[in-house]
Amino acid sequence: MSSFVTEVLASSGKLEKDDLACKVSKLSRKVEETKEEVTDMINKKYIEFMPSMEGAEELLDQVESVSKDIDLLKSCIENEVQQNLHDAVTEYAKLKQQLEKNTAVIDLLQHLQEFDTAIEEYHRALQEKNYVVAAKQHGKARASVDALKAWKDTELPIVHALSSEITIQRENLIYHLGEEWQKLAVWKLPSTKSNYLNSVKSFLKTALHLNRGGSKGDESVPHALLPSILQALSIQGELHKKIKLFGQVLFKYMLKPLIIYPSLVVEVSSQPEQGAVLSLQCTETKAEHPDPSQVYTKVLTVLKTLHEHLFGTFFGDQKNEKKVSEILGDLIWEEMSECIIRECLVHSIPANSSQLAEYSEVIKQTEDFESSLKEMGYLAGDSTDLLKYARNINCHFASKKCQDVIVAARKLMTSEMHNTVKITPEYKLSIPKLPSPSGGEKERKESSKKRAHYDQQSLENEKQLSPNTLCLPVCRISESVQQLMELAIQTLSEVVGSSPQCAVQLFYTVRNIFHLFYDVRSSDEDSETCALNTAGRCGAPHLAAIQHNNCMFIAHHLLTLGFQFKPHLPLKDGVAYFVDLVPGFRRLGARCFVAQMNVQKAEMLERLSTARNFSNLDDEDNYSVASKAIRQVIHQLRRLGKVWQDVLPVNIYCKAIGTLLNTAISELINKIMMLEDISNVDGERLRTLCQTIIEEGPLVFNPLPDENKNKKYQEEVPVYVKKWMTLKEISMVLNANLQEIVDRWAEGKGPLAVEFSCNEMKSLIRALFKNTERRAAALAKIVK
Repeated sequence: MSSFVTEVLASSGKLEKDDLACKVSKLSRKVEETKEEVTDMINKKYIEFMPSMEGAEELLDQVESVSKDIDLLKSCIENEVQQNLHDAVTEYAKLKQQLEKNTAVIDLLQHLQEFDTAIEEYHRALQEKNYVVAAKQHGKARASVDALKAWKDTELPIVHALSSEITIQRENLIYHLGEEWQKLAVWKLPSTKSNYLNSVKSFLKTALHLNRGGSKGDESVPHALLPSILQALSIQGELHKKIKLFGQVLFKYMLKPLIIYPSLVVEVSSQPEQGAVLSLQCTETKAEHPDPSQVYTKVLTVLKTLHEHLFGTFFGDQKNEKKVSEILGDLIWEEMSECIIRECLVHSIPANSSQLAEYSEVIKQTEDFESSLKEMGYLAGDSTDLLKYARNINCHFASKKCQDVIVAARKLMTSEMHNTVKITPEYKLSIPKLPSPSGGEKERKESSKKRAHYDQQSLENEKQLSPNTLCLPVCRISESVQQLMELAIQTLSEVVGSSPQCAVQLFYTVRNIFHLFYDVRSSDEDSETCALNTAGRCGAPHLAAIQHNNCMFIAHHLLTLGFQFKPHLPLKDGVAYFVDLVPGFRRLGARCFVAQMNVQKAEMLERLSTARNFSNLDDEDNYSVASKAIRQVIHQLRRLGKVWQDVLPVNIYCKAIGTLLNTAISELINKIMMLEDISNVDGERLRTLCQTIIEEGPLVFNPLPDENKNKKYQEEVPVYVKKWMTLKEISMVLNANLQEIVDRWAEGKGPLAVEFSCNEMKSLIRALFKNTERRAAALAKIVK
């Protein structure tokens, strides 16, 4: 290191080599002398044990002096070396900066030269219509300008001029390419006025003229013009924009109308040396929706013609070579496939399961359609939404069927309830003959053998149940409910032969129909309750009876409906099918009819309340009011009997009329029993009122239109009216003497004792007779 420093200092002329060596040599001798003296001192002090304090101090001063000389020499050397190094580095940096500047200027000149060469080649290629070369040279010129723009710390006016020039030339190239593109595909479109493109006639003016874009025999064109135009557009990044705009017009004015309108067809006319013309024509057809095969044929005709004359061309380099049809396919396929599904395939879904097998032809046509598109490059991938939709026909069939069924069911539910049909025990739902479940021929043979064996044994019971045992009684139901049940059976019949997914979906759709009916009728009942209370004199009793019958009709058939189709439903064991809905429908029907019964009871009691408690009937006004109330009750029952006649089942009819009549009789008896004093006139008139009910009451029992058949039910009044015999007994008491009353009491064993208690009978006797010994004797005999 010391020799290097010495050489540097010597070369600079600042320090002589010999002088430095001399000084160093002298300094070395002083160091050696000092070393010897110090060593001697230490030997004397620590070895020879001689006191030498003064000598040590002198030697210490001598050492410090030598150390200062060394530091001074070191500082001198460092200052000289650092100064010379800084000067050398500064000079080198200036040379390097000058070299970089010269290099940058050379690069600038080189970029300017490349730009000028590229622009000249660009103009020459553009004049020769060699658009690919022109696009590439323009790209080189742009790269040169970009390189100039990237030059830092320098702003040249020429760079702005070159940028403007390159932009102008790009627009010029795009303009020429656009002109050539317009010559390749010439559109003739209908008017674009609003609300005009809404009919077949509006698209008949649509036409597309395809030119070939130059020929190989044309000497003025070194290469086919079409690939050159497409390649140049691709280089400039404009090809995708041009094809996107073309695809939008193609779909809106040609492909979409061909898909939507069955009467539209495409006609291709070839023109030698010019290309082809695609035009739309109209044909006569009765079809409301297009057939898939026709749609595929029309779309393929258009796309094949485009592929032959325009979009079958390749562009790009050899590594990334690509067909123009791939770009068009990517742009229009999604929208076109959705249109085909929405306007064509949706309407081609079969209406019933028997036509599902025929739909395989549509699936094959869809596969062929996509294969043709893949061959031409319009479509990539194995399976598209269009093909998936066609193959998933079972699911779509079930969805469409379920939707149609729900719409039909809702229409039936909102129809009038007054239109009724008569149901007899012989009535049976028309369930189609279902194929036997897949059990095999062997099982069928075994079952037939068992039946033959049982027939031979003749184990039939002598007493058989009536064939009408589990049948519905004669009644009337709404025609819409009958149609609703038939719709449910028809829907369940579609389960046979369907896929498991489809079968389950149809099954739960039928369940949803009945759930919907229940919810609708429940809400109707809630909204009609007020109407029943305020309009009970109108048609509400009739509607309540029909609603009752409707619910019971549905509940009756839901008991066995699921089990009739159970072998054909892929459901797990334990599923309730429709049985779980039965209690709800029964409660709904009963609740509706009971609400109407309560309305009628309230109306009847309101009329009887005007009779002034049936007291003081010796007054003509009181008797007139009481008699009127009884006649109104009888009239109300007769009207109800007419309304419910031939509507309610006979047993329900008799129970309902009997309950209402029993309510009126009970009210009358209670009022009579509450009287504390009944005069002879009062007793006669009360008896007259009772006799009116006894005579006319049975006549309100008219469940059947045939009067002769109603006598049976009129004779059975005591069966349906609990207080009937009580009314008869009290009528007898009102016209009897004490002895007759005692005789009918018969010591608690007679008819009176059956209908009245001791206290009630005694109270009635006290009201009818004055307090005499005979009355006292009679009262004493009224005991159990």
